[in-house]
Amino acid sequence: MADGPFELPPAKFSWTQIGDVVRNEGVRLSTYGYLGHMWELYAMWTWSAAFFTASAATAGIGDGWVSVSTFAVIAIGGAGAWIAGIVADRRGCTLVAGGSMAISATCALLSPFVFGLTPWIVVPVFLIWGATVVSDSAQFSAMVTETVSSTYRGTALTLQTAVGFLLTLVTIRGVPLLADAWGWRWAFPVLALGPLLGIAAMVRLRKSVHAVKLAGGLG
Repeated sequence: MADGPFELPPAKFSWTQIGDVVRNEGVRLSTYGYLGHMWELYAMWTWSAAFFTASAATAGIGDGWVSVSTFAVIAIGGAGAWIAGIVADRRGCTLVAGGSMAISATCALLSPFVFGLTPWIVVPVFLIWGATVVSDSAQFSAMVTETVSSTYRGTALTLQTAVGFLLTLVTIRGVPLLADAWGWRWAFPVLALGPLLGIAAMVRLRKSVHAVKLAGGLG
C-alpha cells in the first residue's frame, strides 16, 4: 500500500464504546505494551540529569557535561523512532516494540553498575537507552489502529493515551522517592518492570490471530 494521507471517517471518543475497546484482545495487548513503555519513558527523561549529577559527585568530577548529555539522551530518541519505523515495515511492529523494550529494560538494569563511573561509560549507556526508550512509541498507536474497528478507533486511541500518561505520574513521582531511600544508584532499575511486562504482551500479540492485521501481516 502506498503512503497516505488517506481519507478516513471521523473517529471520536465515546464513553459508550469503552466496553468494545476493552473486549478487543488486540487492543488490550497493544495497550499493555504501551503502558509498559510509558512506565519507563517519562521518568527516565525527567530524572536522567539528576542521575548524571549524582553520578558525577560520586566520581568526584565536575558536572559540566550533564546538560548537553541529558539533551543528547532525549534528542537521540528521534533517530531511534525513525529507525524503528523502517524496521517495523520490514520485520513487524511487535518485534520492533518488543526488541526496543528489551534493550531499554537492559539499560535500566545496568544503570546501578555504571553509576559513579566516567561519563565516557555512563553517557553511552544512556544514549542507547534514550534511543530505545521511545523508539517503540509510534508502534503502539499503529497496533491499535490496525486491530480496532474504525467505528471505535478514536475511543481506543484516546483511552490508550490517557491511561498511559496517567501511569507516568507513578514513576515520575516514584523515582525520586527511591533515590531518597536508596540513593540515585538504585533509582532506575524499577523502570525495567514496565518494558518487561510490555515484552510479554508483544509476544502474546505476535502469536495471536490479530498479528495478521499488523504491518501488512508481519505482526
